[in-house]
Amino acid sequence: MEKNVPAQAAAEVSSTTSYSRVMDNKQVQQTVDSVAEPVQRDYESVISRLRDKNAVGVVVAVNGEIVWADIFASTQLLQKYWPKLVRSYATEAVVTRAKGGDASLKDAQKFLDDLQGRHETAETEPGVYRQMEITGDGFKVFELKSLLPKTGFAVHVAKMAD
Repeated sequence: MEKNVPAQAAAEVSSTTSYSRVMDNKQVQQTVDSVAEPVQRDYESVISRLRDKNAVGVVVAVNGEIVWADIFASTQLLQKYWPKLVRSYATEAVVTRAKGGDASLKDAQKFLDDLQGRHETAETEPGVYRQMEITGDGFKVFELKSLLPKTGFAVHVAKMAD
């Protein structure tokens, strides 16, 4: 693969908001695959240990900059969505121009703790679910909450840095 392929792929991903249209580009697919494959392989090698610890989410950093977090109601949901999430994380890694460095556990916790925004919108199917979009300073949060009887918990919370 040519050296400038990641830059070309990043430009392609950044130039449109249509993920499916971007992923039709073979060069972009190859670049995303090259980033996603080792992450997927590493995750699969430790999933049993994560399951034993009841892991329900991940915080993603690119070059030391925390860019994403996904938290689920259960380890099983995390496992189910992992293949799609990894591709999203890989795409983010292709387009993120972070400076470099390491992200700490403290940085990850700080990113997770700040979910309060300045603007919220909600869509609700009464008795079934509530989907909220929260916009804050430098981030967006998407929350899907179950409203089924005897639930009332977040099924999935996703936070992305702007």
